[in-house]
Amino acid sequence: MNCDISSMKEMTTVSGGVLDGVSATTLWTLHNRASEAKRSDGVIRDPWAVTLFDTISYDYRKFGKPNQSHGLRAVAFDAAAKAYLTSHPKASVVALAEGLQTSLWRLDRAGVADQLTWYSIDLPPVMALREKLLPIDERIVPLAQSALDRSWMDRVDDSHGVFITAEGLLMYLEPADALGLIRDCAARFPGGQMMFDSIPHWFSERTVKGLKLSDRYLAPPMPFGLSADEGVALAGRIPGVRAARDVAMPPGRGVFRLAASPAVDRVGFVRRNRPSITLLEF
Repeated sequence: MNCDISSMKEMTTVSGGVLDGVSATTLWTLHNRASEAKRSDGVIRDPWAVTLFDTISYDYRKFGKPNQSHGLRAVAFDAAAKAYLTSHPKASVVALAEGLQTSLWRLDRAGVADQLTWYSIDLPPVMALREKLLPIDERIVPLAQSALDRSWMDRVDDSHGVFITAEGLLMYLEPADALGLIRDCAARFPGGQMMFDSIPHWFSERTVKGLKLSDRYLAPPMPFGLSADEGVALAGRIPGVRAARDVAMPPGRGVFRLAASPAVDRVGFVRRNRPSITLLEF
């Protein structure tokens, strides 16, 4: 069931103030993604993100000036999901702590979402906002719960493969919880894949001490840091993870294009201290 943005019911503006703490960071990522999508030279095309951004009333500027980071991250996640769905068209996609991500509709436009089942998982306030703003779709199984509540695993049909995304999630967890979630996913869904992004240790330490994105917004602590090479090493560290690879960030504009250069990434100091995206195979 495809749902074009033109079919969205006309609605009044809703307040984003219903979200707080870590849940409110989905408005930060939405700000960045939608701002990119609105640009003629933006790194992502995301009509639903623009619609959500324009519909949710919120003081987005307190997150600081928008940048390309979350748009590029979304493009990287889309590419890996598309590759998996191309070979597993009836797979289940599990979007842990999905927030206000709109990945399903981007994959739909890419032609790989016709037969999948999409498990959308997040805390009740976030899921209520998604239900209010995004279209009903027969492919979506909404689950209003924490990603750490493993009962979601019992709901997932793994008969045609499973692709799990933890986009913007693990860094907000305690290290034992983050690694435990990976371990349990590997044990439960052999043959599946899991993709997550990480922040470097130095950035994690800054957020724990208190990182202000602006003079009006203090970022929540992000206690779990992981370097690119530590992500790859999970294949030898966690039972059931048979392979792991570092996923390169797509090139953006300006400094983001430079940062994506393989030559730059071969510099040890840069590689150890940059954000990373890891794709695990179970």
